[in-house]
Amino acid sequence: MHPDVALTRLQEAAVLWSVGSGTPADVIEAACDCLVAGVDSPTLRILAGSSTATGSESDELRRWLGDALAELSLIFFPEGSRAGADEAVRIMARRLLDRTITARALTSWAYGFITWDGTPLAAGLIDLEYAYEIVEAVVHDGQPYPGDEAAGVDADVVAEARRLIGGTAGDG
Repeated sequence: MHPDVALTRLQEAAVLWSVGSGTPADVIEAACDCLVAGVDSPTLRILAGSSTATGSESDELRRWLGDALAELSLIFFPEGSRAGADEAVRIMARRLLDRTITARALTSWAYGFITWDGTPLAAGLIDLEYAYEIVEAVVHDGQPYPGDEAAGVDADVVAEARRLIGGTAGDG
């Protein structure tokens, strides 16, 4: 793995963990990948060697993650921070545009992990999650709407992801 790819993976794993979407094991694995790729720092070594035992892994991350990221010139987003939620939304929007997740997976993720309380940046995605629910629930003459209704919502989600990556914030 190229060092830049490993660093990006670590940054993303740390951000997703900060919003409750990623696991401590994801972050620790990304730290190990950095070491394998030739990226090194004293605290990164400690982080990579952190326990993944259930119950202690988040404490280990809280103790070492900020310093490890700082040593690597990466950004630390504290758990529950709005800046972290904003960045997590952008990470997931990029994953949609890279076709590693579906449009529905993105809106479900935003609804489940960011919520209305997380950041206004996710409001459009959360609204589109509701649009999916309506399309799936609505029937006409006892028959579900045709699949093209969901395809229209998919297109709206892709457009919203592009807007998010462009860095413009909506009103919600």
